[in-house]
Amino acid sequence: MVGSGVAGLAAAIRLSGLGFRVTVLEKNAYFGGKLSAFERGGFRFDAGPSLFTMPHLVTELLEHTPFHYTKWETACHYFFEDGTQVNFPSDPEKLVREVSAQLQTDPKKLKEHLDRSAYIYKKTAPVFMERSLHRWRSYFSTHTLKAILAIPKLGIFTTMHRKNSRKLLHPKLVQIFDRYATYNGSNPYRAPGILNVIPHLEHGIGTFFPEDGMHAITQALLKEARARGVQLIADATVTCICEDGRQVSGVDSTQGHFPTEVVVCNSDIKPAYRYLLKNTQARKRTLTQEPSSSALIFYWGIRGQFPKLDLHNILFSDQYAEEFRAIFETGEIHTDPTVYIHISSRAQPSDAPEGCENWFVMINVPANTNGADWEELRIKARRFIIDKINRILETDIEALIMEEDYLDPVRIESRTSSFAGALYGASSNERMAAFFRHANFSRVRGLYFVGGSVHPGGGIPLCLLSARITCELVKKDYRL
Repeated sequence: MVGSGVAGLAAAIRLSGLGFRVTVLEKNAYFGGKLSAFERGGFRFDAGPSLFTMPHLVTELLEHTPFHYTKWETACHYFFEDGTQVNFPSDPEKLVREVSAQLQTDPKKLKEHLDRSAYIYKKTAPVFMERSLHRWRSYFSTHTLKAILAIPKLGIFTTMHRKNSRKLLHPKLVQIFDRYATYNGSNPYRAPGILNVIPHLEHGIGTFFPEDGMHAITQALLKEARARGVQLIADATVTCICEDGRQVSGVDSTQGHFPTEVVVCNSDIKPAYRYLLKNTQARKRTLTQEPSSSALIFYWGIRGQFPKLDLHNILFSDQYAEEFRAIFETGEIHTDPTVYIHISSRAQPSDAPEGCENWFVMINVPANTNGADWEELRIKARRFIIDKINRILETDIEALIMEEDYLDPVRIESRTSSFAGALYGASSNERMAAFFRHANFSRVRGLYFVGGSVHPGGGIPLCLLSARITCELVKKDYRL
């Protein structure tokens, strides 16, 4: 196993269950990839993903390891520049009732939109999220036939924003539901309407929080892997996946050579082909796909508490279309960015000293494809973020920052080998983007891929599903 992101750990657990003797090689001194954590000055921060949905994809992996989580009643709290605040409950019935009252909108339109999201999920999940799209036998099933018949209702032939505008009508609701495109690093003004499946994960299945924070997911997977006999080796940078263009024979690393007939690569697909595979070339489209957005994150230990904030909070840009144009077309950071604030100490008080809060403050930014000066960009963006927080929350937030750290595209790429710091591999800004993601297998026998840069995509749930898909392929290929 090359890499120990959430998909790599999940695949290691599944492969051990198939009878393989599994070794995981991780270049960092820690395991978990983006799903890591750190402490600073009495504050604990989850460094990476902060939203937890579809918890069954974690628990189905655990036979020897306890894992506890709670359902969170509020999916997100939204703030707009005109002073409007919208609380979005996780429960769909409560959401329809409360949000319609808050915005004075037709509850029927909102309920229909949530029902449409559930419909897309029901029709597409068994095909697009739970199977390989790159093997013909995946298309000969009743699930595939049902998905094909439903195509006119899936929103494939229009953009997410256009679909939302036609169905939701209220501009603030449109902006809220357009935001779900960022869950896989895409632009709602270009991405297909089928991405409206994403809200169902929050409101049809639910929003959750793990006991001890998001890093508890990594810890549970590590504990389960060790219980199953998986060998985990840190500080082991893989330098080559040994193959002759037809068959895998092993892996070279800074910790030595490991002979094997099967390699599962959890590295980003572009660096894998560019640096690890010497005898196999990727298709041109794989290397030239538009990358997803990246992120600029500030970790702030805040003195004081803000009762109007919840676990997940969004302070919206007043120029949403221009913000996405900057990210995906001009490669800039907009002067009025949408700011996401995650405060895990709301659910886990021990994450911050008494009377304080740990703020994970993030904006979407371009991937680092043009060699920008991120030192300069970070300083500018920090000013934009602070100005926005001060305006909307009516505070002087900089005076309250006790501890600070950051993560930008350069650090993301350095620490996780994500190409250009893109969080989700390729964007979904094309109609057929789901079909263009790299397969979970390769032309080389014994070489497979998992993680956010391959099918079915990025984010914790899809990474876990990529591990399930890949291990099913291994099982069939090796008749286990």
